[in-house]
Amino acid sequence: MEKHVSAVLVAAGSSTRMGFDKLSFDLGGETVLGRSIRAFEESPLVSEIVLVAGKNREYVEAQAAACTKPVQVVQGGATRAESAKNGVLAAHGELVAVHDAARPFVSEAVIEAVVEAAAKCGAAAPAVPVKDTIKQATRGDGKKVPAKCVVETTPDRSTLYAVQTPQCFDRAAYLAALEELDAEKARLVTDDCSLFELTGRTVQLTQGDYANLKITTREDLPRAEQKEGTAMRIGHGYDVHRLVESRKLILGGVEVPYEKGLLGHSDADVLAHAVMDAVLGAAALGDIGQHFPDTAKEYEGADSLALARRVAEILREHGYRIENIDSTILCQRPKLASYIPAMRQKLADAFGMPVDAVSVKATTEEHLGFTGEGLGIAAHAVALIEKL
Repeated sequence: MEKHVSAVLVAAGSSTRMGFDKLSFDLGGETVLGRSIRAFEESPLVSEIVLVAGKNREYVEAQAAACTKPVQVVQGGATRAESAKNGVLAAHGELVAVHDAARPFVSEAVIEAVVEAAAKCGAAAPAVPVKDTIKQATRGDGKKVPAKCVVETTPDRSTLYAVQTPQCFDRAAYLAALEELDAEKARLVTDDCSLFELTGRTVQLTQGDYANLKITTREDLPRAEQKEGTAMRIGHGYDVHRLVESRKLILGGVEVPYEKGLLGHSDADVLAHAVMDAVLGAAALGDIGQHFPDTAKEYEGADSLALARRVAEILREHGYRIENIDSTILCQRPKLASYIPAMRQKLADAFGMPVDAVSVKATTEEHLGFTGEGLGIAAHAVALIEKL
């Protein structure tokens, strides 16, 4: 990407609801702030990190010392909005990704999606669909349900999204929006996106991650058993389909020119099916036959990449992040080497992963009767997932 990106991590909060500095909480050899810094340090899109500190400045500076990227620490303001502004003013990038340092589990896929969207439209934020039914009712204090609280209406849940960070903006537009905001509108600002909304600028939502939670109260802290180490799980998937006339050959979402295609209820993409089974198996969440039965009319001729995107959502809903996929296609014909880069990219996009975390290989297995004579194609996949 041509534009330089500065990550602004807001770490100036007082943690009054926690009773101690939550940013120093040990996640198992790494603090909350340390893990947040590492997420942006490892992102190839981010060229600079700005840390906004409060009374904890000495601690923030100590955490910043190990960062290998250009990093600076600036002083925050009396409010979260003022702290974010100070960070943006100190940043040098054309794009600024403003992130709550108390969200230590942000993934590279979330960062990449929001930065690329902001580069195109000027403002973007990651979000996830709201899973609970929401009721609009008697106004409260935001801490507990008031007495005699009466429901007024139930908004359509399909239009509701829980917004996360980092929220990414064109820096010049962000500063211009601050100048345009009068005192009355300033009181309505609840997050950085509000600046753009209240000044008539468009904000695009990108795919967030349910695991990208914000640590606000003690209930949000990982359990003691989770601190001892990252819970990694491995799953295996295998699929095979027969080659027949009058069918397109789809592998990893890529149409491969060939006189035959794979027979199946959906598009019979054996590679995508094997990967989906590996991912689901790692999380002990069944298999694709359970989630997308071949007896269901709606899956007839289905695009397997669309099903893969749904599998990725299922994993996120259960608190998992896919770390790595390794797959192998087994066939005698056709030759697939030139199509493998596109397969990797499409699978990475479907599962919300960086392409360098997805491996696709192809090999011949002539001693297997089903695939060896060009009668069919099989695929095997291994997936590594992380429980957050």
